[in-house]
Amino acid sequence: MKLVSAIIKPFKLDDVRQGLSEIGVQGMTVTETKGFGRQKGHTELYRGAEYVIDFLPKIKIEVAVDDGQLNAVIESISKSANTNKIGDGKIFVYDLEQVVRIRTGETGSEAI
Repeated sequence: MKLVSAIIKPFKLDDVRQGLSEIGVQGMTVTETKGFGRQKGHTELYRGAEYVIDFLPKIKIEVAVDDGQLNAVIESISKSANTNKIGDGKIFVYDLEQVVRIRTGETGSEAI
């Protein structure tokens, strides 16, 4: 089992959610976050004063999947979050040692 964590632009959330639903992903966790990578933020003008915004708004999506679904999930997120511009985000994959569904006590793949 794997935990796929993707950092994307906020306006791409619906596209990513729809893409994951189409390949059979049933659940995900979404967190609003801030960060920066190579784009290093940007400057804005507010009431005549220019200021730098270092941390840009981002969305973090976490999805627990079986090993067999991993490539399809990565491909779906990559395709639906892509704008071909800097700041599209990144996908991280972690090993999951154990998953337990609290309500039923199911473990492993059955808990996902």
